[in-house]
Amino acid sequence: MTGMTSTARPLLNRRLAEFGTTIFAEMSALALRTGSINLGQGFPDTDGPEEIREAAVRALRDGRGNQYPPGPGVPELRAAIHAHQLRRYGLTYDPDTEVLVTAGATEAIAAALLALVEPGDEVVALEPYYDSYAACIAMAGGTRVPVTLRPQEARGGAGGTSSFRLDLDELRAAVTDRTRLLLVNTPHNPTGTVLTREELTAIAELAVERDLLVITDEVYEHLVFDDAEHVPLATFPGMRERTVTIGSAGKTFSFTGWKVGWVTAAPALVSAVRSAKQFLTYVSAGPFQYAVAEALALPDGYFTAFREDMRAKRDLLAAGLAEAGFEVFRTAGTYFLTTDIRPLGESDGFAFCRSLPERAGVVAIPNAVFYDHREAGAPFVRFAFCKRRSVLEEAVGRLKGLADGR
Repeated sequence: MTGMTSTARPLLNRRLAEFGTTIFAEMSALALRTGSINLGQGFPDTDGPEEIREAAVRALRDGRGNQYPPGPGVPELRAAIHAHQLRRYGLTYDPDTEVLVTAGATEAIAAALLALVEPGDEVVALEPYYDSYAACIAMAGGTRVPVTLRPQEARGGAGGTSSFRLDLDELRAAVTDRTRLLLVNTPHNPTGTVLTREELTAIAELAVERDLLVITDEVYEHLVFDDAEHVPLATFPGMRERTVTIGSAGKTFSFTGWKVGWVTAAPALVSAVRSAKQFLTYVSAGPFQYAVAEALALPDGYFTAFREDMRAKRDLLAAGLAEAGFEVFRTAGTYFLTTDIRPLGESDGFAFCRSLPERAGVVAIPNAVFYDHREAGAPFVRFAFCKRRSVLEEAVGRLKGLADGR
């Protein structure tokens, strides 16, 4: 007998039934098939600092990390994470009890949600949100409650005329007696919003008032532009003991394939997250952990040059998209630009992105995949500018034909 025995119920766990192949896989495959420039998935097309790559090679040759590293992460990296948080933000974390190394920020998010959410708990997240948030909340048995960021007139700055902002009243109204935690992402993917001190103060006050846990995804902390400022939520009164802060080396040092992330939090929170994490990957990226420890100690000049290079690329792509007929929203952080396709006579981001490779030889991502309220994200499309300048210039040239209706 061949084939699989039929069963009365679907093979896929019903919690994951709504999640198929990610849009990133679909659009990247489309880019390969059509020979298009891929501005969809957010990964750089050049490696990070040579000295950090060599640090990984040195660790491999020296036999450091080639076997299982310690469960919480190698001591050198945990100490470097502590030093980074202290130097940048004045936050002190015990490397032994308050720092946990993970397989990228994605595992940190998954482990935190699996550890802290019980079936039936509500998780309030800012919509649009990174697609793994929804899947991880579902795997934990939680209920996601989206609070939608909406376009508003920007308060000056380059890269567009409007930006997406948080409605604090809507956030407060979303919290109920069933709310377990808030899931906050700043700088925000995909909109490029960086929450202000005033907004973060209000979030902190709400969390304290309603006794909520908070997970903050801060992987783009070093990519803030113009007058924007990244302020960790854990620095606000009453938040250190209730906040799980997530960071990552991939976005800051352009080694996304190394998958080195981390959690910083109070001991009880780190212990809970580690309890889930140990049954996911257990450990990972041994030699790369030693290299990231050296990367976090790079001088301020590296971080400044990295940010300024990305800002220039943002401006290049933003100007080209505007010339092509898109409305371009201001990006204050991350390496993504969100655009509105309605000035081009379009309204369906999915259809637009699936046709764009044939029309212009460029791939982008429809923002609607990041929404529960799909209609709210329907006309918005995301482009990544973390590519070589020559690639962005070629993409801009290809997109110019859209304004002419070609």
